Amino acid sequence: MPKGYWVAHVDVQDMERYEDYKNAAKPVLAEFGAKFLIRGGEREVREGAFRSRTVVLEFKDFETAKACYVSMAYQDAKAFRDLVSSGDMQIIEGYGG
Repeated sequence: MPKGYWVAHVDVQDMERYEDYKNAAKPVLAEFGAKFLIRGGEREVREGAFRSRTVVLEFKDFETAKACYVSMAYQDAKAFRDLVSSGDMQIIEGYGG
C-alpha cells in the first residue's frame, strides 16, 4: 500500500509563536505515526518560486495522512499555525510501483 505524505511550503511571520504550533502538533503527529522527512533545512531553488520553509511528513498510507489532518486535535494545533504563518499544503498518495 502506498504511503501518504503532507507536503507544505510555509512562510512563518513569527517563529517564536510558531513554536506553539509545533508543540501542539507534535503529539498529534506522533499519534498518527507521522515521520518528518524534510523540516526546513538548506535548499537551492532551481525553478519557480517557493516559500521560505518546506516540510514533508510521511504517513503509513494516504488514508492516515488525511485522517490526521481532519482530526480535531490537529485542527486545534493548526489554529496556532494559522495565526503566524501562511502557506500551501497538499496531502499526496505516494508512488506504489
